[in-house]
Amino acid sequence: MPLALLALAISAFGIGTTEFVMMGLLPNVADDLGTSVPTAGYLVSAYALGVVIGAPLLTALGSRIPRKRMLVLLMAVFTVGNLASALAPNFGLLIAGRLLAGLPHGAFFGVGAVVAARLVREGRQARAVATMFLGLTIANIVGVPAATLLGQRLGWRATFLIVAAIGLVAMAALARLIPPLPAEERTGLARELRALGNRQVLLGLLTTVFGFAGIFAVYSYLASMMTEVTGLAEGSVPLVLALFGIGMTLGALAAGPLTDRALRPTLYGSLAGLALVLAALHFTAPVAWAAMVTVVLVGAIGFLTTTPLQMLVMNKAHQAPTLAAASNQSAFNLANAGGAWVGGLALSAGWGWTSPALVGAVLAALGLAVAVTAGLLDRTPHDPSRIVARSDDAPAPAEAGARTGGGS
Repeated sequence: MPLALLALAISAFGIGTTEFVMMGLLPNVADDLGTSVPTAGYLVSAYALGVVIGAPLLTALGSRIPRKRMLVLLMAVFTVGNLASALAPNFGLLIAGRLLAGLPHGAFFGVGAVVAARLVREGRQARAVATMFLGLTIANIVGVPAATLLGQRLGWRATFLIVAAIGLVAMAALARLIPPLPAEERTGLARELRALGNRQVLLGLLTTVFGFAGIFAVYSYLASMMTEVTGLAEGSVPLVLALFGIGMTLGALAAGPLTDRALRPTLYGSLAGLALVLAALHFTAPVAWAAMVTVVLVGAIGFLTTTPLQMLVMNKAHQAPTLAAASNQSAFNLANAGGAWVGGLALSAGWGWTSPALVGAVLAALGLAVAVTAGLLDRTPHDPSRIVARSDDAPAPAEAGARTGGGS
């Protein structure tokens, strides 16, 4: 794998750290700024809102900017957003800083996925995309726990200063390691929008919303489930979250080769497996060792869905994949918010602390149903699509092509 993928992974590590670290720092922020923990929770929503807005907006605005320069600019916005968060004198400006930090998230992964796929030879594109996402999973094992501990010891502002420093390192790595891409690869906004309207792309985005919502219906309430049902002490919760992160990393490592070999079968299998392990968590939660094993499996199988979902929308929008790939990141964040909301409804209805696992299983099954429907409607299931083409009738060079095996 080329070193350029390391630059993308470092960037993903920084993005993953700042996205999830706020959940562990809410009490510290609330105490320091004189607000309640529920109100401080709007800081999580502000970041997610930034992702949903920024993914299509920044991708559209940068549609004619060379991709290497675009990646550096996006990381610059990310760095400024985290610096602004660290220096925010009040809650309102901290909300603004979190919104700013979230704006480049989706666009970065959209552009980065296309760049990653073009850095490797044909047949290894999914592995390259999965390598970039590996930085995101490692952030959940190392970055988030370390940044949370740092924030608890030195203050939450120190956490965002460190993340801003990671952003600077990522910018330098991107500038140094990402090669310039030919100008003819760039596409206009109109072409990107037409590609986004493709029925298979829209069904892929809908699959992301339902399928990934199943994970966050559980993840959002995992800590409470482990303390209230499994009987773990609160001090053990970081270990549970780390186990979930380890599972995510294992899923990311497996996702690339499997997706390169057979995209749709990998997607179907991962969504079906996710529905099963989420349902299993409802029954294993009362037994500590079984619950821990199931948590790892939920993380692994859940993250196994991300690479085929990303590659699917890129392949089906192959003439102009960047906006579709970025929009898929918006879909992931809608899934995060929607899954947490539906899981919360189950708890509010008095169905018990393990009810979000059953709700998540239903959501994953719905995602599978959408994915299978899309597969049945696909007129060219055995004709792998190029992620980027130089023109409608001129084939891209072999090293720039991006195909997935086993039908897309």
